[in-house]
Amino acid sequence: MRRDPRLSNSIRTYRKAIDMSQKDLADAVGVRRETISHLEQGKYNPSLLLAMKIAEIFKVTVDDLFTQKEASHEPN
Repeated sequence: MRRDPRLSNSIRTYRKAIDMSQKDLADAVGVRRETISHLEQGKYNPSLLLAMKIAEIFKVTVDDLFTQKEASHEPN
């Protein structure tokens, strides 16, 4: 069975650098605070639109925020 690859991200780093709370970021991009928490923990991959909105808030590129982790593979 193959798992979906997850993205690692720097959202928390950028958010903390401008002293922004998860709630503030969530409100700015139109999602719940829990969504931001799950993104930062790597439990959730954002849609491209959400990734672009977050990058715009921090004035960086999507590539600056997200990096793909290697996919996990389990034996069939």
